[in-house]
Amino acid sequence: MKEYWNVSAEELRKQFGVTEQGLTEIQVAQIREKKGENILKEGKKKNTLQIFLQQFCDLLVIILMIAAIISIFSGNVESTIVILLVLIINAVLGTIQHVNAARSLESLKQLSSPSAKVVREGIRKEVLSKEIVPGDLIILEAGDMIVADGRILKNYSLQVNESSLTGESTNVEKTDELINGEAALADRVNMVYSGSLVTYGRAEVLVTSIGMETELGKIAKLMNEAKEHKTPLQESLDAFSGKLAILIMCVCAIVFGLSIYRKMTLLDSLMFAVALAVAAIPEALGSIVTIVQAMGTQKMAKENAIIKELKAVESLGCISVICSDKTGTLTQNKMTVQALFVDGMGLRLEQIDITNRLHRYLLYDAILTNDSSIVDGKGIGDPTEYALLEMFRNVQIKNNPFFNSYGMNEEFIRNSMHRVEEIPFDSNRKLMSTKYYLHNVPTILTKGALDVLLDRCLYKMTSDLVEPLTEKDRQEILQQNQLFSENGLRVLAFAYKETDAPLTIEEEQGFTFIGLVAMVDPPREESKKAVADARRAGIRPVMITGDHKVTAVAIAKKIGIFEEGDTAVTGAELDAMSKEQLEQQITKISVYARVSPENKIRIVETWQNRGNVVAMTGDGVNDAPALKKADIGVAMGITGTEVSKDAAAMILSDDNFATIIKAVANGRNVYRNITNAIVFLLSGNMAGILSVLYTSFMGLPVPLLPVHLLFINLLTDSLPAIAIGMEPSDKTILEEKPRNPNIGILTGQFIGKVACLGGLIAAVTMAAYYMGLKTSPAMATTMAFSTLTLARLFHGFNCRGKKCIFKLGIRSNPYSLLAFICGAGLLALVLAVPILHDIFSVETLSLSQVIRVIGLSLLPTVIIQTIKAFRS
Repeated sequence: MKEYWNVSAEELRKQFGVTEQGLTEIQVAQIREKKGENILKEGKKKNTLQIFLQQFCDLLVIILMIAAIISIFSGNVESTIVILLVLIINAVLGTIQHVNAARSLESLKQLSSPSAKVVREGIRKEVLSKEIVPGDLIILEAGDMIVADGRILKNYSLQVNESSLTGESTNVEKTDELINGEAALADRVNMVYSGSLVTYGRAEVLVTSIGMETELGKIAKLMNEAKEHKTPLQESLDAFSGKLAILIMCVCAIVFGLSIYRKMTLLDSLMFAVALAVAAIPEALGSIVTIVQAMGTQKMAKENAIIKELKAVESLGCISVICSDKTGTLTQNKMTVQALFVDGMGLRLEQIDITNRLHRYLLYDAILTNDSSIVDGKGIGDPTEYALLEMFRNVQIKNNPFFNSYGMNEEFIRNSMHRVEEIPFDSNRKLMSTKYYLHNVPTILTKGALDVLLDRCLYKMTSDLVEPLTEKDRQEILQQNQLFSENGLRVLAFAYKETDAPLTIEEEQGFTFIGLVAMVDPPREESKKAVADARRAGIRPVMITGDHKVTAVAIAKKIGIFEEGDTAVTGAELDAMSKEQLEQQITKISVYARVSPENKIRIVETWQNRGNVVAMTGDGVNDAPALKKADIGVAMGITGTEVSKDAAAMILSDDNFATIIKAVANGRNVYRNITNAIVFLLSGNMAGILSVLYTSFMGLPVPLLPVHLLFINLLTDSLPAIAIGMEPSDKTILEEKPRNPNIGILTGQFIGKVACLGGLIAAVTMAAYYMGLKTSPAMATTMAFSTLTLARLFHGFNCRGKKCIFKLGIRSNPYSLLAFICGAGLLALVLAVPILHDIFSVETLSLSQVIRVIGLSLLPTVIIQTIKAFRS
């Protein structure tokens, strides 16, 4: 193993052939060709044959195989062939679905895969983690996931969580100093490792190992590996299927015993029992639910909501509270500097004079205490920071085109001045400080929240000199800040301090106040409608922000979150509340300002204690605990840190609040469609069960052979069920109240509905059976089979929604029409093609018998649609 920790930075650069400007694109291509992509090889997956054979391991499938064996002994070889053929088709469909689901999961993993900031050819850019190569210079900042092993070249208070490798949960303070001799993994503090998380600070790192050559690759374990879990609904249906299988076997045993008692032959008795088993088994249930969920997640991904966990699809319909961040989610996250305040005066951008010492110091602070950059017109980094760079560029162009013509942009100034030290911004201090030599004087430049920075200032800078900061000055500054905030502007304060002392947190005192910069981040145009839609859907929107209360309330009022009678509290006011006080007041609090990570967790917990299902948005490292605590954590895809994405169940690729509401509507629709598909399948199966049970108890010939029921259950039922799963959402979906997560699908009311619908279809099936029985038992079976098949195809329209088919729109779901045509076409083939008569054990129907079958089949749908028309 190469000991990169005890090699100097210069030697490493020589070894990897990289300069301070980073690798060239030609070098990157050559190294990638040799080393490959920065990915971990996953463990051996099941091949297609193994997945195919796994489809036959289900208990219900085994029962069907037993039915096939019994059919052989009964002399019905055609039925055996059909049963086995249908089982094989079902296994093929299951295999295809499994493979497609795996591909879908992989594509979603790609959408949420980490990225990294690199320096190549002197330009800072963002690339996918798999594109990193050994020798790359990567920039690490708080919230980043480390995507490759590397040696730290420049360290600025970097702290890393390496629990995925070392098991230690405490953060590790890093250094850029050389370590001599041997060192254990946990002691290599000048190295960073793939899979670790940056929790604080910043660093420049030279990549030493990628992919399987990293420490993480050696143990072949991805910290963020997406694991496949069954959702609560799938587990509920699995449990239901298990209980159903046991019940089926018990009932079949009773029916078999009853048939023997009635002096039926052994094979006839077995055929009755087998027919009942086949009628009761919902063969397509599991795959239909999975297919509908998969289609739902793909649709959400296209609408910018990437679902990391399938269970989130179900939970979306239960959300009753959304705690949303303000910046970037409810607002555009396009910060633009609107005004400044220096030397007791408000200024517009065009009034800034870079020859004025005070104005120049403000610009120095704005671009030097700043880690963002603008490349090809695109801001990289924090939007607030690159808004400051755009301010500087606009000032230059408007006020001194001479400087601009010589390329004296922010990068020119940064390269001219070496950053000696820095303390990165964090949400507790609400400050960022850097140290430079300004005009050969060691100077600390600081920017941050006014309420924090003003208390640390003793002096103020004017255009001519530095003066003591009086109480009158403080009040004037605070009044101006209040005025900015009331207009929805975000305010940053700037200060400096000349000192020879090392830059430490303790040195962030005794500053000279420079001025204020006020920026606007306007609400997204769609936010107001999205908030209104949320309220209409019974969802309470809550704003949680680190901004000032006045600014937050101003934005909240514009978009409808803050209404008459609502209140806003700060983090400090929240800390002062007891648990009981917060529980009493929480329904009235619409805005939380200046909050800490602990505050966010407390807000989520209090809502959850009231029985609410809470969605929480976040983008920073400190948001991760609250995202985990929430029922659905929602991370930002653009501005979100990798830590927040890791903690979340859903990622918004457009960072838009409106996308959450779309996802809620999609989640509700997916759950509703799944419920309707289950109603369709189980009510159809109930009709078959009741038909077989009725004839058994009445001592009549078997009404439906196993081959008939398999044809219905697997071929003509699957297509309408999938079509129901593709039913589009409508406006009423957001008028319903959030679903209670404690109430499952299989309730008493649900089972009663299934029984009634199944009974209605069974009644017309038995009517057709009796009509055919006048001719022969074979004709009775044929008419029962035809009626049940067609009735269930018509029934697919009944299960599309609560409204009648004419209000839903016959053509609003073209898949349901296509499913009906395909199913009816298959039935027509079986009945009309003589060669299929023996295979499916059917007789030739006369025209009058066909008309009766169609009339009886349509009757349940006419009755159900009439009832729906009157109800709606």
